[in-house]
Amino acid sequence: MARVKTDKIWLDGKLLPYEQATVHVLTHTLHYGLGVFEGMRCYRTEDGRLSIFRAREHIKRLFDSAHILQIKIPFEPEEILNACVEVIKANRLGECYIRPLVFVGEAKWELRR
Repeated sequence: MARVKTDKIWLDGKLLPYEQATVHVLTHTLHYGLGVFEGMRCYRTEDGRLSIFRAREHIKRLFDSAHILQIKIPFEPEEILNACVEVIKANRLGECYIRPLVFVGEAKWELRR
């Protein structure tokens, strides 16, 4: 499946234009790989609607993985699920792959000697 550049990305609670959805070079996750993600498929049902396959299970696993790594997600699971739906609608997507990603930003640098 080819990657499609979308118009909007959900970042920190807001839908942003694709080009504005950026992170700083000092993002902690970029340097240390400390982050979690899920890969979710959205399919068209027989009646023509779209459905994210096992959406709640994927979001729960995202939060469980973040908990294991002691990463606090500043949103509720339902907010993340709604964000996934919002991204699909905002980009007028049909069947698609959604990749919620949780990372630690540049403000989290706490390395000590």
